[in-house]
Amino acid sequence: MRGGIPLPNGFSPSGHIAIITAPLAGHVNPVQVLARALEARGWRVSLVHMAAAEGLVTDPALGFSALPGGAAAMFDAYIDTLVEPTGPVRLTRMIRASAAMTGRLLDEAPAVLERTGVTAVLADAVEPAGPLIAQKLNLPYAVATTGLPLLGEPDVPPAFLGWRYRSDRWGRFRNRGGYAVTNLLMRPITRVVETRRRQWGFEEGAAPRVQVAQCPRGLDYPRRSLPSTFLYGSPWRSEESHEPDLPDDGPPLVFCSLGTLQGSRRALFATMAQACAAIGARAVIGHGGGLSRDEESALPGDPLVRAFWPQTAVLRRCSAAVLHGGFNTVLDALAAGVPIVALPIGFEQPATAARIVRLGAGQTLSPRRLSSRTLANALREVIDQPSYARAARGIAAEIAAGAGAPGAADAITAALATPA
Repeated sequence: MRGGIPLPNGFSPSGHIAIITAPLAGHVNPVQVLARALEARGWRVSLVHMAAAEGLVTDPALGFSALPGGAAAMFDAYIDTLVEPTGPVRLTRMIRASAAMTGRLLDEAPAVLERTGVTAVLADAVEPAGPLIAQKLNLPYAVATTGLPLLGEPDVPPAFLGWRYRSDRWGRFRNRGGYAVTNLLMRPITRVVETRRRQWGFEEGAAPRVQVAQCPRGLDYPRRSLPSTFLYGSPWRSEESHEPDLPDDGPPLVFCSLGTLQGSRRALFATMAQACAAIGARAVIGHGGGLSRDEESALPGDPLVRAFWPQTAVLRRCSAAVLHGGFNTVLDALAAGVPIVALPIGFEQPATAARIVRLGAGQTLSPRRLSSRTLANALREVIDQPSYARAARGIAAEIAAGAGAPGAADAITAALATPA
């Protein structure tokens, strides 16, 4: 027994788990930490995707099996659609590109899994190909939820909309409309999955053995119909081996990040740096490789700038964070007890920002036409009003008590070890 999850007597896993996820750092980074914990329990673990995704794998605990088709151009086009995810035309392109990626996995991954001796599947909740591939090959599967839970129910808005929680009649009416529009927009992906399901002779999908999430319960909206297989958790992170090179005295520090996909927004980083300077703070900017050296040097307000910082260690030294609402960075900020000003750009970021506000751990502003003055006012409030840090520390305590990747690995191992 590890992390409170009992394993069958005498069970020692020796199978091969294939991870099917989105080929993005925000998904691959946490699942490869989970892969390390699964390897420690006796599993062999491999990510299965297009060859171009192999560069995202940085932990040797996670192997890689490439789909046979090259199609680097398709991969690059997919990434390009994610850089600007807002607006009806861009959103449509992104959904179509995601549908094509799902179709590619359905076409080619089953043969790869058979060839490499895969015995179980770990499917990221954002990629619908995983469960269907597992069903085709008659393999047990678990679901990894790296972001917000994608569990539709009447009181909870769709996980891509920044609506506040309302459990009254109006809230349910609004949510029904939200789900109807979401389902309509997602039809390109749904058609790919349903067409393949019919071709393979499946009327409906098999249920996962377990669904593990990074999300702590306290960050999500209240739920009335949570599946019995769903487990809230805490971030899947490795220990960072060194402390950041940051000044020990001087102005308070504010961590500023837009993740890896939106890290080229120089004007938004300039606004962050100006806002920090306006309140007597110093921005610590991580741009994910999106800025050139000249663009780094041109940022105002004397910020500390790098492509990447040891994020969890930096956040422990900061008084606040300005974030785009990417789920991993939000979790890291809350784990450090740091209040947040969220500037959601797309994907699930508005919904994550709405949960931060409901929690009382921060504020949210629109990044469009954002002024340094507006951001400075928000930063001053979340730093000066103790209630914001107190709310963040409340979630930090829940995260600290969680079992992280080891607990998720135990739950997956116990579930996959149990006969259907």
